[in-house]
Amino acid sequence: MRVLICTVVHHPADARIYHRQIRALLEAGHQVTYIAPFGEPGAPVRNEKEDFPERTDASLTTVTIPRAVGRRRLSALRAAKAAMAQHAPDADLLLVHDPELLLVLPPRRRRPPTVWDVHEDTAAALTTKAWLPSFARPVAAGGVIFAERLAERRLHLILAEHGYNARFTRAHPVVPNTTYVPDSAAPASGPRRVVYVGHISPDRGSAEMVSLARLLAPHSIAVELLGPADAAARAHIEAAGDLVHWHGFVPNEQALRLTEGALAGLSLLHDEANFRPSMPTKVVEYMAHGVPVITTPLPLAVALVESADCGFVIPFGDVAAAADAVLRLDRDPGLRAKMGLRGHDAAKESLGWPADARAFVAQLEAWAGQR
Repeated sequence: MRVLICTVVHHPADARIYHRQIRALLEAGHQVTYIAPFGEPGAPVRNEKEDFPERTDASLTTVTIPRAVGRRRLSALRAAKAAMAQHAPDADLLLVHDPELLLVLPPRRRRPPTVWDVHEDTAAALTTKAWLPSFARPVAAGGVIFAERLAERRLHLILAEHGYNARFTRAHPVVPNTTYVPDSAAPASGPRRVVYVGHISPDRGSAEMVSLARLLAPHSIAVELLGPADAAARAHIEAAGDLVHWHGFVPNEQALRLTEGALAGLSLLHDEANFRPSMPTKVVEYMAHGVPVITTPLPLAVALVESADCGFVIPFGDVAAAADAVLRLDRDPGLRAKMGLRGHDAAKESLGWPADARAFVAQLEAWAGQR
Protein backbone atom coordinates (compact mmCIF):
# COMPACT_ATOMS: atom_id res chain seq x y z
CA MET A 1 0.00 0.00 0.00
CA ARG A 2 0.86 3.65 -0.36
CA VAL A 3 -0.54 5.21 2.81
CA LEU A 4 -0.92 8.95 3.30
CA ILE A 5 -1.00 9.98 6.98
CA CYS A 6 -1.73 13.49 8.25
CA THR A 7 -1.77 15.30 11.59
CA VAL A 8 -1.87 19.02 12.19
CA VAL A 9 -2.17 18.88 16.00
CA HIS A 10 0.16 16.14 17.23
CA HIS A 11 3.93 16.26 17.47
CA PRO A 12 5.40 14.37 14.48
CA ALA A 13 7.00 11.87 16.88
CA ASP A 14 3.67 11.15 18.59
CA ALA A 15 3.91 7.65 20.06
CA ARG A 16 0.61 6.34 18.64
CA ILE A 17 1.11 7.76 15.16
CA TYR A 18 4.85 7.46 14.56
CA HIS A 19 6.30 4.85 16.88
CA ARG A 20 3.40 2.42 16.63
CA GLN A 21 1.24 2.86 13.54
CA ILE A 22 3.82 4.09 11.04
CA ARG A 23 6.37 1.60 12.30
CA ALA A 24 3.82 -1.20 11.87
CA LEU A 25 3.08 -0.15 8.30
CA LEU A 26 6.76 0.08 7.39
CA GLU A 27 7.51 -3.30 8.93
CA ALA A 28 4.67 -4.78 6.86
CA GLY A 29 6.36 -3.50 3.69
CA HIS A 30 4.09 -0.55 2.92
CA GLN A 31 5.06 2.96 1.82
CA VAL A 32 4.10 5.94 3.98
CA THR A 33 3.90 9.64 3.22
CA TYR A 34 3.62 11.50 6.51
CA ILE A 35 2.26 15.08 6.61
CA ALA A 36 3.01 16.61 10.01
CA PRO A 37 4.46 19.72 11.71
CA PHE A 38 8.11 18.67 11.42
CA GLY A 39 9.25 22.23 12.10
CA GLU A 40 8.39 21.84 15.78
CA PRO A 41 11.34 22.98 17.94
CA GLY A 42 12.97 20.69 20.44
CA ALA A 43 12.83 17.17 19.08
CA PRO A 44 12.11 16.63 15.39
CA VAL A 45 11.58 13.09 14.17
CA ARG A 46 14.91 11.53 13.40
CA ASN A 47 15.97 9.77 10.24
CA GLU A 48 13.84 6.70 9.52
CA LYS A 49 16.85 4.36 9.53
CA GLU A 50 17.76 5.58 13.04
CA ASP A 51 14.24 5.08 14.38
CA PHE A 52 13.61 1.81 12.57
CA PRO A 53 17.02 0.28 11.85
CA GLU A 54 15.48 -2.95 10.51
CA ARG A 55 14.22 -1.00 7.50
CA THR A 56 16.58 -1.07 4.52
CA ASP A 57 14.50 0.77 1.93
CA ALA A 58 13.46 4.41 1.85
CA SER A 59 9.73 3.86 2.32
CA LEU A 60 8.92 6.88 4.51
CA THR A 61 8.45 10.32 2.96
CA THR A 62 7.79 13.36 5.15
CA VAL A 63 5.95 16.60 4.32
CA THR A 64 6.29 19.58 6.66
CA ILE A 65 3.32 21.79 7.56
CA PRO A 66 2.75 24.29 10.43
CA ARG A 67 1.25 23.08 13.68
CA ALA A 68 -2.24 24.07 14.83
CA VAL A 69 -1.93 25.48 18.35
CA GLY A 70 -4.70 27.10 20.39
CA ARG A 71 -6.59 29.59 18.24
CA ARG A 72 -3.81 29.70 15.65
CA ARG A 73 -5.16 27.02 13.32
CA LEU A 74 -6.15 28.55 10.00
CA SER A 75 -2.73 28.62 8.30
CA ALA A 76 -1.96 25.08 9.49
CA LEU A 77 -5.27 23.77 8.14
CA ARG A 78 -4.68 25.50 4.80
CA ALA A 79 -1.27 23.86 4.54
CA ALA A 80 -2.71 20.45 5.47
CA LYS A 81 -5.47 20.85 2.89
CA ALA A 82 -2.96 21.66 0.14
CA ALA A 83 -0.62 18.80 1.11
CA MET A 84 -3.42 16.23 1.21
CA ALA A 85 -4.80 17.47 -2.11
CA GLN A 86 -1.36 17.03 -3.66
CA HIS A 87 -0.60 13.55 -2.34
CA ALA A 88 -4.03 11.90 -1.98
CA PRO A 89 -4.51 11.01 -5.68
CA ASP A 90 -1.39 8.79 -5.58
CA ALA A 91 -2.29 7.06 -2.29
CA ASP A 92 -4.19 3.84 -1.69
CA LEU A 93 -5.41 5.01 1.73
CA LEU A 94 -5.61 8.29 3.64
CA LEU A 95 -5.37 8.19 7.46
CA VAL A 96 -6.08 11.39 9.43
CA HIS A 97 -5.61 11.87 13.14
CA ASP A 98 -7.35 15.14 14.03
CA PRO A 99 -11.04 16.10 13.86
CA GLU A 100 -10.01 19.46 12.39
CA LEU A 101 -8.80 17.67 9.28
CA LEU A 102 -12.35 16.51 8.53
CA LEU A 103 -12.98 20.11 7.41
CA VAL A 104 -10.24 20.12 4.77
CA LEU A 105 -10.27 16.64 3.23
CA PRO A 106 -9.86 16.45 -0.54
CA PRO A 107 -13.10 15.93 -2.52
CA ARG A 108 -14.34 12.33 -2.43
CA ARG A 109 -13.66 11.78 -6.13
CA ARG A 110 -9.98 12.77 -5.63
CA ARG A 111 -9.11 10.86 -2.51
CA PRO A 112 -8.66 7.17 -1.67
CA PRO A 113 -10.56 5.35 1.11
CA THR A 114 -10.18 7.61 4.12
CA VAL A 115 -9.80 6.63 7.78
CA TRP A 116 -10.20 8.86 10.83
CA ASP A 117 -8.33 7.67 13.93
CA VAL A 118 -10.44 8.84 16.90
CA HIS A 119 -7.90 9.50 19.67
CA GLU A 120 -10.26 10.93 22.29
CA ASP A 121 -13.75 12.09 23.17
CA THR A 122 -13.21 15.40 21.40
CA ALA A 123 -16.46 17.04 22.49
CA ALA A 124 -15.77 16.24 26.15
CA ALA A 125 -12.14 17.34 25.81
CA LEU A 126 -13.23 20.85 24.81
CA THR A 127 -14.22 21.53 28.43
CA THR A 128 -10.52 21.56 29.37
CA LYS A 129 -9.22 23.74 26.51
CA ALA A 130 -8.18 27.05 28.06
CA TRP A 131 -7.73 28.66 24.63
CA LEU A 132 -11.43 28.20 23.84
CA PRO A 133 -13.75 30.75 25.56
CA SER A 134 -16.19 29.08 27.93
CA PHE A 135 -19.23 30.50 26.13
CA ALA A 136 -18.05 28.89 22.87
CA ARG A 137 -17.46 25.40 24.25
CA PRO A 138 -21.06 24.10 24.03
CA VAL A 139 -21.33 25.32 20.44
CA ALA A 140 -17.99 23.76 19.53
CA ALA A 141 -18.97 20.50 21.22
CA GLY A 142 -22.18 20.40 19.22
CA GLY A 143 -20.19 20.96 16.04
CA VAL A 144 -17.86 18.09 16.93
CA ILE A 145 -20.77 15.72 17.56
CA PHE A 146 -22.31 16.66 14.20
CA ALA A 147 -18.93 16.14 12.48
CA GLU A 148 -18.56 12.73 14.11
CA ARG A 149 -21.95 11.60 12.80
CA LEU A 150 -21.18 12.89 9.34
CA ALA A 151 -17.74 11.25 9.34
CA GLU A 152 -19.25 7.92 10.36
CA ARG A 153 -21.40 7.93 7.23
CA ARG A 154 -18.62 8.93 4.83
CA LEU A 155 -15.34 7.59 6.28
CA HIS A 156 -13.88 4.54 7.97
CA LEU A 157 -13.22 4.97 11.70
CA ILE A 158 -10.78 3.38 14.10
CA LEU A 159 -11.04 4.11 17.81
CA ALA A 160 -8.41 4.31 20.53
CA GLU A 161 -10.80 2.97 23.20
CA HIS A 162 -13.66 0.46 23.24
CA GLY A 163 -15.71 2.98 25.23
CA TYR A 164 -15.77 5.40 22.30
CA ASN A 165 -18.09 3.08 20.36
CA ALA A 166 -21.00 4.37 22.46
CA ARG A 167 -20.73 7.72 20.65
CA PHE A 168 -21.43 6.18 17.26
CA THR A 169 -24.33 4.32 15.66
CA ARG A 170 -22.16 1.41 14.48
CA ALA A 171 -19.32 -0.54 16.03
CA HIS A 172 -15.87 0.38 14.74
CA PRO A 173 -12.49 -1.37 15.02
CA VAL A 174 -10.50 -0.48 18.13
CA VAL A 175 -6.74 0.07 17.93
CA PRO A 176 -5.76 0.40 21.61
CA ASN A 177 -2.79 2.31 22.97
CA THR A 178 -0.78 -0.75 23.89
CA THR A 179 3.02 -0.60 23.83
CA TYR A 180 6.23 -2.47 23.17
CA VAL A 181 7.05 -4.55 26.26
CA PRO A 182 10.73 -5.27 27.06
CA ASP A 183 11.71 -8.85 27.76
CA SER A 184 12.50 -8.03 31.38
CA ALA A 185 11.75 -5.30 33.91
CA ALA A 186 14.59 -3.06 35.09
CA PRO A 187 15.11 -2.93 38.89
CA ALA A 188 15.15 0.38 40.76
CA SER A 189 18.47 2.08 40.21
CA GLY A 190 20.21 5.44 40.17
CA PRO A 191 18.88 8.56 41.89
CA ARG A 192 15.62 8.19 43.81
CA ARG A 193 12.89 9.68 41.66
CA VAL A 194 9.34 9.44 40.37
CA VAL A 195 8.44 10.10 36.75
CA TYR A 196 5.61 11.31 34.56
CA VAL A 197 5.42 10.69 30.78
CA GLY A 198 3.00 12.48 28.48
CA HIS A 199 1.40 15.83 27.74
CA ILE A 200 1.44 18.09 30.81
CA SER A 201 -1.59 20.25 31.62
CA PRO A 202 -3.66 21.20 34.68
CA ASP A 203 -6.27 18.50 33.99
CA ARG A 204 -3.44 15.95 33.83
CA GLY A 205 -2.19 16.95 37.27
CA SER A 206 0.51 19.57 36.68
CA ALA A 207 -0.29 21.43 39.91
CA GLU A 208 -0.50 18.21 41.90
CA MET A 209 2.87 16.99 40.60
CA VAL A 210 4.51 20.27 41.57
CA SER A 211 2.98 20.02 45.06
CA LEU A 212 4.20 16.43 45.25
CA ALA A 213 7.72 17.60 44.45
CA ARG A 214 7.57 19.98 47.43
CA LEU A 215 6.52 17.13 49.74
CA LEU A 216 9.23 14.78 48.45
CA ALA A 217 12.09 17.29 48.39
CA PRO A 218 12.91 16.88 52.13
CA HIS A 219 13.33 13.14 51.42
CA SER A 220 15.69 13.82 48.49
CA ILE A 221 13.29 12.21 46.01
CA ALA A 222 13.05 14.03 42.66
CA VAL A 223 10.04 14.49 40.38
CA GLU A 224 10.83 14.22 36.66
CA LEU A 225 8.36 15.30 33.97
CA LEU A 226 8.83 14.12 30.38
CA GLY A 227 6.56 15.72 27.83
CA PRO A 228 5.35 19.01 26.35
CA ALA A 229 3.44 21.38 28.63
CA ASP A 230 0.70 23.89 27.90
CA ALA A 231 0.92 27.48 29.12
CA ALA A 232 -0.83 26.88 32.45
CA ALA A 233 1.30 23.82 33.21
CA ARG A 234 4.49 25.72 32.33
CA ALA A 235 3.49 28.35 34.88
CA HIS A 236 3.16 25.63 37.53
CA ILE A 237 6.54 24.15 36.60
CA GLU A 238 8.35 27.47 36.48
CA ALA A 239 6.97 28.44 39.89
CA ALA A 240 8.49 25.25 41.31
CA GLY A 241 12.01 26.23 40.27
CA ASP A 242 14.55 23.46 40.87
CA LEU A 243 12.05 21.23 42.68
CA VAL A 244 10.89 19.73 39.38
CA HIS A 245 13.09 18.44 36.58
CA TRP A 246 11.17 19.09 33.35
CA HIS A 247 12.75 17.47 30.29
CA GLY A 248 10.31 18.97 27.76
CA PHE A 249 9.31 16.86 24.79
CA VAL A 250 11.24 13.59 24.60
CA PRO A 251 10.60 10.97 21.85
CA ASN A 252 8.53 8.14 23.29
CA GLU A 253 11.12 5.37 23.18
CA GLN A 254 13.73 7.59 24.81
CA ALA A 255 11.24 8.79 27.43
CA LEU A 256 10.35 5.22 28.38
CA ARG A 257 14.01 4.32 28.77
CA LEU A 258 14.29 7.24 31.19
CA THR A 259 11.45 5.86 33.30
CA GLU A 260 13.27 2.61 33.96
CA GLY A 261 14.55 2.29 37.52
CA ALA A 262 12.20 4.97 38.92
CA LEU A 263 10.38 4.43 42.21
CA ALA A 264 7.01 5.05 40.57
CA GLY A 265 5.23 6.40 37.50
CA LEU A 266 2.61 9.10 38.04
CA SER A 267 -0.83 9.35 36.44
CA LEU A 268 -2.63 12.05 38.47
CA LEU A 269 -5.31 12.84 35.91
CA HIS A 270 -8.45 14.67 37.00
CA ASP A 271 -12.00 13.35 36.92
CA GLU A 272 -12.82 14.73 33.45
CA ALA A 273 -15.42 13.34 31.06
CA ASN A 274 -12.78 12.85 28.38
CA PHE A 275 -10.64 10.68 30.68
CA ARG A 276 -13.33 8.42 32.20
CA PRO A 277 -13.71 6.00 29.26
CA SER A 278 -9.97 6.00 28.48
CA MET A 279 -7.00 3.99 29.62
CA PRO A 280 -4.12 6.44 30.28
CA THR A 281 -1.38 5.19 27.98
CA LYS A 282 1.24 6.15 30.54
CA VAL A 283 -0.14 3.52 32.95
CA VAL A 284 0.39 0.81 30.33
CA GLU A 285 3.89 2.13 29.60
CA TYR A 286 4.94 2.23 33.26
CA MET A 287 3.78 -1.35 33.70
CA ALA A 288 5.62 -2.50 30.59
CA HIS A 289 8.87 -1.08 31.97
CA GLY A 290 8.46 -2.51 35.45
CA VAL A 291 7.67 0.79 37.19
CA PRO A 292 4.98 0.76 39.93
CA VAL A 293 2.00 2.98 39.11
CA ILE A 294 0.43 5.74 41.22
CA THR A 295 -2.89 6.67 39.61
CA THR A 296 -6.08 8.52 40.35
CA PRO A 297 -9.27 6.41 40.29
CA LEU A 298 -10.22 6.60 36.62
CA PRO A 299 -12.16 3.39 35.90
CA LEU A 300 -9.89 1.66 33.39
CA ALA A 301 -6.71 2.61 35.25
CA VAL A 302 -8.15 1.23 38.50
CA ALA A 303 -9.17 -2.03 36.83
CA LEU A 304 -5.72 -2.54 35.34
CA VAL A 305 -3.63 -1.55 38.35
CA GLU A 306 -5.74 -3.44 40.87
CA SER A 307 -6.02 -6.59 38.77
CA ALA A 308 -2.24 -6.72 38.39
CA ASP A 309 -1.55 -5.42 41.92
CA CYS A 310 1.14 -3.21 40.44
CA GLY A 311 0.66 0.13 42.19
CA PHE A 312 -1.52 2.46 44.23
CA VAL A 313 -4.86 4.12 43.49
CA ILE A 314 -5.24 7.46 45.27
CA PRO A 315 -8.15 9.94 45.44
CA PHE A 316 -8.38 12.75 42.91
CA GLY A 317 -6.29 15.73 44.02
CA ASP A 318 -4.87 13.97 47.10
CA VAL A 319 -1.20 14.94 46.92
CA ALA A 320 -0.51 13.69 50.44
CA ALA A 321 -1.71 10.22 49.46
CA ALA A 322 0.58 10.29 46.43
CA ALA A 323 3.51 11.25 48.64
CA ASP A 324 2.69 8.47 51.11
CA ALA A 325 2.66 5.93 48.25
CA VAL A 326 6.05 7.12 46.99
CA LEU A 327 7.59 7.00 50.46
CA ARG A 328 6.22 3.51 51.04
CA LEU A 329 7.87 2.30 47.84
CA ASP A 330 11.07 4.06 48.81
CA ARG A 331 11.14 2.38 52.24
CA ASP A 332 10.31 -1.08 50.90
CA PRO A 333 12.48 -2.10 47.92
CA GLY A 334 10.94 -5.56 47.95
CA LEU A 335 7.43 -4.15 47.50
CA ARG A 336 8.62 -1.92 44.67
CA ALA A 337 10.30 -4.86 42.94
CA LYS A 338 7.23 -7.10 43.29
CA MET A 339 4.85 -4.44 41.98
CA GLY A 340 7.16 -3.65 39.07
CA LEU A 341 7.48 -7.33 38.15
CA ARG A 342 3.71 -7.94 38.40
CA GLY A 343 3.02 -4.93 36.18
CA HIS A 344 5.57 -6.07 33.63
CA ASP A 345 4.17 -9.60 33.54
CA ALA A 346 0.61 -8.29 33.06
CA ALA A 347 1.73 -5.99 30.25
CA LYS A 348 3.64 -8.78 28.56
CA GLU A 349 0.59 -11.02 28.70
CA SER A 350 -2.05 -8.70 27.26
CA LEU A 351 -0.77 -5.16 26.56
CA GLY A 352 1.86 -5.72 23.86
CA TRP A 353 1.52 -3.67 20.68
CA PRO A 354 2.75 -6.24 18.09
CA ALA A 355 -0.52 -8.22 18.12
CA ASP A 356 -2.56 -5.03 17.80
CA ALA A 357 -0.18 -3.84 15.08
CA ARG A 358 -0.98 -6.85 12.92
CA ALA A 359 -4.73 -6.26 13.31
CA PHE A 360 -4.28 -2.54 12.54
CA VAL A 361 -2.34 -3.19 9.34
CA ALA A 362 -4.75 -5.91 8.21
CA GLN A 363 -7.71 -3.57 8.68
CA LEU A 364 -6.09 -0.81 6.61
CA GLU A 365 -5.20 -3.31 3.91
CA ALA A 366 -8.82 -4.46 3.75
CA TRP A 367 -10.14 -0.92 3.43
CA ALA A 368 -7.55 -0.01 0.80
CA GLY A 369 -8.66 -3.03 -1.19
CA GLN A 370 -12.19 -1.57 -1.39
CA ARG A 371 -11.08 1.38 -3.49
